[in-house]
Amino acid sequence: MPQKEKIQEMFDVIATDYDRLNHIMSLGIDKTWRSRAIKQIAGAKVLDIACGTGDFSIAIAKKTDASVTGLDLSEGMLKVMDEKVRKEGLQDRISTLQGDCENLPFEDCSFDCVTIGFGIRNFEHRETALREILRVLRPDGKLIILELSIPQNPVIRWFYKLYFSGITPTIGGWISGQKSAYRYLPASVIAFPPKDQWMKTMSDCGFSEVKHKAFTLGICRLYTGRK
Repeated sequence: MPQKEKIQEMFDVIATDYDRLNHIMSLGIDKTWRSRAIKQIAGAKVLDIACGTGDFSIAIAKKTDASVTGLDLSEGMLKVMDEKVRKEGLQDRISTLQGDCENLPFEDCSFDCVTIGFGIRNFEHRETALREILRVLRPDGKLIILELSIPQNPVIRWFYKLYFSGITPTIGGWISGQKSAYRYLPASVIAFPPKDQWMKTMSDCGFSEVKHKAFTLGICRLYTGRK
């Protein structure tokens, strides 16, 4: 099975438990990271790629005046998101679409801003996705990426890997019954390129003004770039 289909299947399976596990394992800090990223958003139309169960899309709609389109490969995750959007009464501000980040179903220059919250590491062909994002952004449009990372401090890194690679799969397995999925998640963070390499990739794919900020001792990183 191709990598993309494996990812889609995995997230379909863990969709109903994803929010609870995500907040437990991040100790709720992920909400703060999203809030800080949202301060970077400008424009009336936002595309939230790899939107998952919709936490980032919903937060954007609540804290800005933008309309949000959430796109994800996983039908299971989008079903959870749609229910959350209905409960929040945000149906007029947020729409969802199942789709592939490597072949975005939008015309050129459709969005003022594109966001990706903790999903870029799961993309099979990241450069292809970046070029597609650049295509659908309007001139001077902005890409905002939040992603988990490995802290650079060796002591903090040791404890982080112990928690993330050892404890996280156990907790995930207990709650969801899908221990393999929660082995994949920390492994995908460890495999993601270091910040300098990733910033170069963004630049090589056509983004300008590529910038980076580290949150919470480097556990999370914010990347931004402009068309």
